[in-house]
Amino acid sequence: MSEYERSRTMPALPEHVFDQVNNVNRLSSWLPADLHVRAEELPAVTVHEDRTGEDERALFRADPRQMRVEWGTRDSGNYAGWLQVAGIGSGASEVTIHLSFFEEGDDPGEGVVVDALAGSLERLEEQVRLRVDDGG
Repeated sequence: MSEYERSRTMPALPEHVFDQVNNVNRLSSWLPADLHVRAEELPAVTVHEDRTGEDERALFRADPRQMRVEWGTRDSGNYAGWLQVAGIGSGASEVTIHLSFFEEGDDPGEGVVVDALAGSLERLEEQVRLRVDDGG
């Protein structure tokens, strides 16, 4: 089993960050470019990965009270993850994203995952900033 985690401070209220994270239709704006999520009847979603060309049945759950989203594969049990938003005062938030790969063959490698997590957090901050600057 492999686990990876990254955090990033964002200059936005946690509610604004969570609004971006919580919306399945906005996931493509901050997820890695080779992942595409299509909502079904939530929590069911389908994830298409360009690298493999395959679709994977997955779950996406959001808990607004905890400002946390969780996801994972439905059938294969290849991976799971979560993202937590926490207010840190002065209108800022800390966002932590965590991924777990349960089989060694499913882990694309530390460099790939770390880059993907950092890039996703950076794009998320950009999207939150755009929404906040545009009034929501």
